[in-house]
Amino acid sequence: MAQKCQITGKTPLNGHRVSHANNKTLRKFYPNLQDKRFFIQEENRWVKLRVSVNGLKTIRKIGISEALKRAKEKGFVK
Repeated sequence: MAQKCQITGKTPLNGHRVSHANNKTLRKFYPNLQDKRFFIQEENRWVKLRVSVNGLKTIRKIGISEALKRAKEKGFVK
């Protein structure tokens, strides 16, 4: 499964792991993704999404139906 939030579109970032001796090796910073089910009142059905915690805050603020509509416009959800 892809490491991508279906609401915000967040993906992993690249960076360096820096040791005490200032040696730099590549590493990845992964988004905090959670598998969640949401109930859509208008359609009377459950939807399963893989969302970041930031995406969960967005859903709580604007609602699941509005969040899905915005994500479809941006191309994050089919």
